[in-house]
Amino acid sequence: MLEASRLASDIAMSHFRQDPEVWFKNGGRSPVSEADIAIDDLLKKLLLEARPDYGWLSEEAEDTEHRLAHRRVFIVDPIDGTRAYVAGRPDWCVSVGLVEDGRPVAGVLAAPARGEIWRACAGGGAFLNDVRLAAGEPERPEAPLRVAIPDMVASQMHPGADAGLKKVAGGPSLALRVAAVARGELDGVFVRPQASEWDLAAADTLLAETGHVLVDRTGARMLYNEPDPSRGLLLAASRGQVPGLLALLHSSDGH
Repeated sequence: MLEASRLASDIAMSHFRQDPEVWFKNGGRSPVSEADIAIDDLLKKLLLEARPDYGWLSEEAEDTEHRLAHRRVFIVDPIDGTRAYVAGRPDWCVSVGLVEDGRPVAGVLAAPARGEIWRACAGGGAFLNDVRLAAGEPERPEAPLRVAIPDMVASQMHPGADAGLKKVAGGPSLALRVAAVARGELDGVFVRPQASEWDLAAADTLLAETGHVLVDRTGARMLYNEPDPSRGLLLAASRGQVPGLLALLHSSDGH
């Protein structure tokens, strides 16, 4: 996965700031570049040649039910943060995740324009450029929590609920936002509905190896390789902060 992500990064950088061809999907809302497609083709070839008995789910490939029969599935976003990528901004990454029985077990986020490679595997720790990320609850007793809250999520919070938080800008790559939680740069990231498994699978492994979790609004851990890869509202945070942050939200019945 590391080697494949490095080769994918080479493709991405060869098109970066070179005016790559871009078109739009999802009714014109989501950009796709020629680099997205080239990276998707490369990753699928390399990874499935190495592990032909694994399933495959990618943002840029047609989804089929065949992956549901596999215990182990690669879950890939060729470029997470394509809007930033085509605009020439550095906050994007190649996201390569592996799940087993619905749980993330390995992940790589390659962000070559930022000079970063994030990686993690179950039980083996999480690393940024070979520096191991600390695990456990951060000691910040007085400082307000630094939390990324999309406007769509803020509208579902109790009035004034976010007054004690330091709201921070999320950035264009959801995977890198979640990685910032694993690193301790952010205390929490609320994820607006309609995020997909390929946005999160690789980064979720970083969370698990640093004492953090990715949960839905009921506090249940996210599962992968589901028939529908899209999700509702989610939260990435340390285990200790999850209850308090979820309590800021209206319940799903409006109370």
